[in-house]
Amino acid sequence: MTLCSGIRADGGRCKAQAMRNSAFCIGHDPDQAEARRRRASKGGKRGGRGRPQAELQDLKRRLSDLADDVLAGKVNRSSAAVAGQLLNTYIRAVSVELKAREQLELIERLEMLEEALAQKGNRYGT
Repeated sequence: MTLCSGIRADGGRCKAQAMRNSAFCIGHDPDQAEARRRRASKGGKRGGRGRPQAELQDLKRRLSDLADDVLAGKVNRSSAAVAGQLLNTYIRAVSVELKAREQLELIERLEMLEEALAQKGNRYGT
């Protein structure tokens, strides 16, 4: 495989492998500029994969603390039941948000694959 002909921001030559039938890697290929711009515009807008896990850990801790407080008699059972229901509703919302995010990521990946396939077809005249 050949190396990319692109020049990095620091003036050095890119060391990535060039794509098939191209002198550039995906990061330097002029035909991929729009796809790079689209991906870059989404950077930082979504939460990282760790955010739902951190939220779920916090919710588990809160539920555990609530259970301990009920058993210790610090919180009455009816108040704890309502708080537990609300926390479980929040857990469900986090779960739905995570599923929606995963679905959006899959759609983006599928669109990128379809675009790459279409460009590959255009290169070969099909």
